[in-house]
This record gives sequence, structure tokens and C-alpha cells, in this order.
Amino acid sequence: MESTLAMNTLIFLGVAIIMVPLARKLGLSSVIGYIAGGIIIGPYVLRLTGKDVNDIMHASEFGVIMLLFLVGLELEPRKFWEMRKKIVGLGLTQMLLTISLLFLVFISVGWRIDKAIAIAMCFALSSTAIVLQTLQEKNYLKTMAGEASFSTLLFQDIAVIPILAILPVIANYKAKHHDPDNNIQILIQKLPEWMQAGTVILGVIILILLGRYVFVPFLRYVSKSGMTELLTASSLFLVIGVSELMILIGLSPALGAFLAGVMLANSEFRHELEAQIDPFKGLLLAVFFVSVGSTMNFSIIQKDPLFIFSTVFAVLAIKFIVLYAIGKFFRIDTPQSLFYAFALSQVGEFAFVLINYASSLYLLSPELNAQMMAVTAITMCITPFLLIINDKIITPRFIKEEPEGGQDFNILDSNVSQKKIIIVGFGHFGSTVGRLLKANKIPATVLDRDSDRVKLLRSYGFKVYYGDATRIPILRAAGIEDAEILVLCLDDPDDNKFIAELVRENYPQVKIFVRAKNRIDAYGHLNNGIDNVYRETLGTAVDMAVDVLHEAGMRKYAARRLGQRFMAIDKASIRKLAKVKEDDDLVLFTTKEILQREEELLAYDNLNFDNRNWEGSSSSDEEDEETSS
Repeated sequence: MESTLAMNTLIFLGVAIIMVPLARKLGLSSVIGYIAGGIIIGPYVLRLTGKDVNDIMHASEFGVIMLLFLVGLELEPRKFWEMRKKIVGLGLTQMLLTISLLFLVFISVGWRIDKAIAIAMCFALSSTAIVLQTLQEKNYLKTMAGEASFSTLLFQDIAVIPILAILPVIANYKAKHHDPDNNIQILIQKLPEWMQAGTVILGVIILILLGRYVFVPFLRYVSKSGMTELLTASSLFLVIGVSELMILIGLSPALGAFLAGVMLANSEFRHELEAQIDPFKGLLLAVFFVSVGSTMNFSIIQKDPLFIFSTVFAVLAIKFIVLYAIGKFFRIDTPQSLFYAFALSQVGEFAFVLINYASSLYLLSPELNAQMMAVTAITMCITPFLLIINDKIITPRFIKEEPEGGQDFNILDSNVSQKKIIIVGFGHFGSTVGRLLKANKIPATVLDRDSDRVKLLRSYGFKVYYGDATRIPILRAAGIEDAEILVLCLDDPDDNKFIAELVRENYPQVKIFVRAKNRIDAYGHLNNGIDNVYRETLGTAVDMAVDVLHEAGMRKYAARRLGQRFMAIDKASIRKLAKVKEDDDLVLFTTKEILQREEELLAYDNLNFDNRNWEGSSSSDEEDEETSS
């Protein structure tokens, strides 16, 4: 049967659906499931893939681009600037040491200098997709090892640009011998070499300007339509557009996507973009990992297995030693330095691009190209198993060496983010809650569906984001998994009820405070197990009644006290009525009973109040009235 791109994609997705749950059931990483599935369907086992495998792999590399865009969204420019020393320190040291040691090894076995330098630079890179996927699965991004891994990977992604520029110089291959892909690249190549280097700075400046003056206004315009599918299309449009722009000026599309994410990290659309892009990122990354497994050339490995596996061992060993030494030098403790070294010891996905590029410059022969591709794929396949060995065997030994204390100790769960308060809806009701929290310097993340309101409130310093909280991806992006309190203040009681039920089902640890429109609305929330229900009309109605009582001749303090007493009785009656509201006759009987009881309690309370000896009460009331006025 003739293989098509659509059929190959179908096969790739099918094997991912089958293999990943199996891998997870065995306690393995999802990456292992993807790669193993790719090997099974590849041309050297079941032969279910055809000639379009490379096309699928090229398309699925877009998953890495989306992954970096999402990482950029998580990293605000301020935090990015704070990490600059760590990024340069860890990343630059790792790149220089790894390239130097690999170069010496390759020279020692008789390789040409240009070939040794080219392969050393390609192999110095690590897999952003595998490492970040692992960090997210294990929730290690906030640990010291996670931050070190992220900083190193970020520098490596930036380093792809100078490597692409250095390879032609090594090969003594003039750019004019290579046909440019577009008119912009032709124009850039006509510039002096010192000006060509400025395209990197130019690309970054363009992205900053676009992020500030184009992206956010564009998303505000689209959000006013109220159509979720348009926001999905806009999210994809931004990522694809930025990637193509970077390709046009000769830069890395992955780096461009990351910078675009950083530019939008402070915008109100941050969580909405995360929720829209995340499904596509996961899908394309899955296909990417499957394609890595399917492109492993077993015939090349069989021809010279000693050379292939000795190269694999040398690369893994050198990178592990360098990374572990860097971790210790930067005062990362031993267990986390081991995780850092194991996680980044493989060769990254950008090596596929760079090795092919080096071959087009005649630095590598077709046979060596295939061998280096195999080495790259094998190191990527081995990494998940190395991490399992580290987690199951090595790390527990270090944990046992820690002195026993009064609490559990997990070396990789340190520095986790603090608990959050999420407010959904920031209209007249929700803004009162938010303002009171802000006045007391209690941080809260706010979600609202009115883009104009979000823009206005952000200008006043509130941490407000645009997003529809009735969708789990939006809540997840806002941090519901780490949240302690969820405050529902939407105008629509049905939306409040839907979100409350959604969160109770998926995140039962979150404490919910919900706005109720009236008594009937409150009954539903109470019967659903939500204790913190606040009727929006109760307080205002009682305030009015208190003022009427005072105007009718009752002292101000007495009226207020009766109002507070009434609210307490009313709240108790709501809880009682909520349990019997289905039976109309019982409701009528209970309501009459409660009304009678309210009158008795208030009359008794008022009688006791009036019988007390309140010396100077008149002056106190007058002062109270003056204060309130």
C-alpha cells in the first residue's frame, strides 16, 4: 500500500496512543513510550512508515517551537533578566568545556580538525524537548536542578545561531555558493559581514516592538469577538508568524518563539495563550518523539556497532562529567547535580538540523552523516532510562544519608511555588474582594472575560488576565493545581455553579468561595458541598433595613446589632432550608417555622438589649452617627 503523509501521521498518532499508556503503566517516562513506538513502526521493524517520515519529523519539530513559546510565557522579562548570570554562566561554561573535550577525543581517533569541531559543536547541544518534558512531568522546574537545566538549555538554543554561522567558516564555504531561500536573505548576504551579525540584534528588537505594540492590541481586538476558536487561531498565527519571521532573517525559529513568549509573559493574555497552545504543543511533541524512533537507521548501526556505541558512550560520559562538575562548581548539591548531569547528557534535536547542514557544506560524508544521526537518536533514547536509574537507585541513597528530622525530605521538591488565590470575575462584586486583598498586600491571580476591563485594571496595578475560567486548561494555566483558594464572583450564577462543580471534581483540595445571586442560588451551592456562599443582596438589604430602623426612632447601635443578629439567623436558616427545598410543603412549613423563630430571637435579643443599663448610650450613639456620616 502506498504510504502518504496523512497515513504516516495517522500511524504515528495511533502508536503514540497505544505505547504511551503502556509505558506509563510500567512506570516509565512518556518519552520512552513515544520513541519505542517509533522504533516499532519504523522501516527496520514493522515498516509501516514510508518516504514521508522526514517530512513528518520536520513538521513535528514545530512542537519544540511551541514548547519554547510556552516556556517564554512562563518567564517574565524581569525574571529573565535576573537569570542572565545563571544563563551565561552555566550555558557558556557547558558549551565551551563540552566542545573542547569532544574535539580532543575526536582528534585523538584521527578525525580531521574541521570535522571534529563541527561534530563537537553539534553534540554539545542537549534536547530541549526531552528535558523540559521530563521537568514538567516530574514538577522539577522550580528546583535548583530544574532552573540550572532550563538556563543551560536556553543558552544552547541561543548558541544554535552562532554555530550556524561558524560551520560555513570552518568548511571554508562561501555563502554565495549557497542559494538563499528568500529575497531578505539575499539582501542580508549582500551586507558586510560585520553588519550581517547585527541581524540577531535586529531580530530581537523587532520582536520586542511587535510584542509591545502589535501582539497585545491584536489579541485585544480578537478577544472582543467572544469566540474561543478565533483566539485559538490567533495563538497559532502568532507562533507560526514569529517562527517564519525568524527564518526569513536567518535566525532560529525556536529562539524567536521563546522571545515572543517572554514579550507576552506580562500581558493579560498569558494564561489564555497557554491554554490555546498547550494541546497543539503536546500533540506535535508526541509526533516528534515518535519520528525520532522511526528514523533510527539500524542498518547503519549493524555495519559498525562498535564505532556507533563507543561514540555514544564517549558523548554521554563527557557531557555527564562536564555537567556534574559545573553543577558542583555552582554549588548545586550532589543529588540535584546528578539529575542535572543525567538530564542533559544526550544530544539534542537541533543536532539533526546542524548535522544535515554540515553535510551540505561537505564537512561530513553521507555515511558519517547517517552514523551521527544514529548516535544522536540513540542518546535521546537512552536518556529516559538514565533518569529512571537516577531516580530509583542513585538519588534515594543520598536522601537516606540525610539526618532524620521531623518532616519528609525530598531533594528534588524544594523551592516549589507558594499557594495561590485565584479570583474569577472582577466586576463590581469581585473587584471589592480583590481591592481588599491588594490593600493588605495579599497576592491573587484574577481571571476575567472582559478585555477592556482587564486592560484598565492592569493599568492600575492589578494582576489580571484574560481567560474563560469555565475551561480546565485556563484554570490550569492560572495555577489551579497549586491554588489554595478559589473565589467565584461572576455575574452569571450558572457559570459560578459550573466552575464550582468542575473544580470540586478535578481539584477537591481547593477551598471555594462563591457569589450567590439569591436564596435559590445559595441552596444549590450548599447542596453541592460548598460552605462559603455569599449572597450579594443580603448585606445591602440588611444595611437598608438598619437605616430604616434608625430613621424610625431606634438607636443606631441597637439597629446595627439587630441587623447583624438577623444576618446570623438568616444564614443559619439558609443552610436548614437548603436540605429540604425539594419538598414544597416541607419548605412552606420550615419557612414559617424559621420566620417565627427569627421574630422570637430578635424580640428576645431586643428586650435584653433594652433592659440593660447603658449609661451614656445616647452620647455614644450620637458619636457613632457622626462617625458614620
